[in-house]
Order: sequence, then structure tokens, then C-alpha cells
Amino acid sequence: MLALPWTLLALLSLGYGVALTYGRLGWLAGISVGLLLIAGYAVRQQQLQFGRYLGHALFIFLALALAMHWLPGFYNGRVIPPQRFTDDAVRFAMHLNLDKPLIGFWLLLACPWIVGRRSLRLFLYAVPMALALSAVLALGGALLLGVIGWAPKWPDHAWLWLLNNLLLVTLVEEALFRGYIQGGLSRCFKHLAYGENLALLLASLLFGLVHAGAGWQWVLLASLAGIGYGLAYRFGGLAAAVATHFGLNVLHFGLFTYPMLAR
Repeated sequence: MLALPWTLLALLSLGYGVALTYGRLGWLAGISVGLLLIAGYAVRQQQLQFGRYLGHALFIFLALALAMHWLPGFYNGRVIPPQRFTDDAVRFAMHLNLDKPLIGFWLLLACPWIVGRRSLRLFLYAVPMALALSAVLALGGALLLGVIGWAPKWPDHAWLWLLNNLLLVTLVEEALFRGYIQGGLSRCFKHLAYGENLALLLASLLFGLVHAGAGWQWVLLASLAGIGYGLAYRFGGLAAAVATHFGLNVLHFGLFTYPMLAR
């Protein structure tokens, strides 16, 4: 997983430059970018510890606002119209969100420690084991709770879904929940005997709570999946967590009811 600030800044500038050219990004989005730059400067400066705390607080507020699409200037176009992938599923629609990815870019640029670099050997061990655990806990639990069913498929929009889910969903969520939250809590709890376990569980619970809009079942299932992602992060780094999360999403999308059974 690359965490080279200038490379990422170049890619960020190119992508958002194209979005601005095609009218998908308004000038008001510059407010969000400017505030993120201020938060990043505050976090990276070494003179004032209180300033770093304020930078992190500002980022957390902006991350919530960007994830909830509260900030102006972002025109997230719908690329998959509402439809049922199977007859018994709820309708699904997808937008290409231009606001949420700023969270992941900020984290990789301002907090490169979230990457948690590991060897390729550890990555290759961590991903299949964590993916198997996540699939048993989350998909197995979803089957037992009756929120999904067996439904193999490959819709026309599948490739677009894959690209969006990897770059604009999974990478951002793992950078935030595993890299920033779990990694940050691990650093705070490093003097505790079970600090890493506590950090993993808290990050998993927070990840579950952001799915509360879909019902208590998805809070539970996302929390269980988060345990697998957290183990992948601990032993294989951020790249392993992203691969595990993306792998589980692909299994869900391709083999089971997506996003869930209609009630």
C-alpha cells in the first residue's frame, strides 16, 4: 500500500481537476479542502501538542460531514439507477461520491503511520485467514438472521460496482476505522496488557454503529466483520484490511442477496 504524499497529492489533484472540468465539483468544495489542509498542518506540526489535538478534532468533524454528504460543492452523480439485482432483494442505487474519498486521502497524507507496513509474507497469511473468519461471522450470521439468501449473480453494472467499492468505499473505510481509529487507539493503549485487543474491539463496534440505519442486524454483522478486518490490519497492515473488506463485499455482492432481502 503506497503512502507517498506527493504521488497521492498528484492523483488527488488530477481526479478532482477532471471532476471540476466536467461540472461534478463546485468551487464551494474548496472550503472543505481548505479546512482539511488546516487540519493536516495542525496534526503534522510538532511545536504545540494542543494544536495537534485541535487538528484531529477538526478532521473528525469534517470526516463525519463528508461521509454524510453535508458539505457543499460536491455533485455526486448516480451511476446505477434504483433496481433489484434479484427479485427478492431491496432496491439498490449507487452514486460516485466525490466527498467521501477526501477522508482517505487526508489520512494517507497526514497520518502515514496508519498504513502499518508489513511484509508480503504476512500480508499473504493474514488476508485469507481474516477473510475466512469474516465470511463465517458476517455472511454466516446474515444467513442465520435471514437478512440475505443464496443468490449467485453478475449484474451488468458489476464492474462499475467493483471499482467504486474498492477505491471509494473500502479503501476509505479501512483507512478510517482500522488505520486511524484502531491504529490510533492501539498507540494510546500501548501500555495496557490487552491494549491492541481493546482497540480492535472498539473500532469494530464503531464500524458496526455506522450501519445502524439498516437495522440492529447490520450493526451486529458489521461489528463481527470488523473483527476480521481488524485482525487483518494488525497482522497484515492496511493493505490486508482493505483486501479482506473488499473480498467480503465481493462475496456478498456476487453470491448472496444484495444488499439484503426485502421485508
